[in-house]
Amino acid sequence: MGLKRLNLDWSDASKLRLDQLNELDEFRFRAYVSSSLYKARMKHHYDEKILKRDFTPGDRVFLFNSRLCLFPGKLKSKWSGQFEVTQVFPHGAIELVCPNGNGIKVNGQRVKHYLGSPNEANIIEVIFLNEP
Repeated sequence: MGLKRLNLDWSDASKLRLDQLNELDEFRFRAYVSSSLYKARMKHHYDEKILKRDFTPGDRVFLFNSRLCLFPGKLKSKWSGQFEVTQVFPHGAIELVCPNGNGIKVNGQRVKHYLGSPNEANIIEVIFLNEP
């Protein structure tokens, strides 16, 4: 039956080992290249989904309130108030003014445009559920 023979020839054994190491290096390099291509494709798909929002001073915006995400509720809105943009910085930050006059500086990804007119903010309709 077959027992493996030992390769006692030093030159053949060293060449075989060197070939195995080179093959392992090539395998690692191909894995690195394929992972970098995968990362580039995923970044491209992710970047397509990001909306580019351009704000100018005087725009009205909503601010995303991340603290409401900690206490989930169906009817809670995660977007706060109606703020006015006072300054837009080149690195994506935006300075907002609250209705009470306080100014805050936020990330531009946390705001979205308010599409209504400024007068609509004060219109509130109350609907009672127990009416016939």
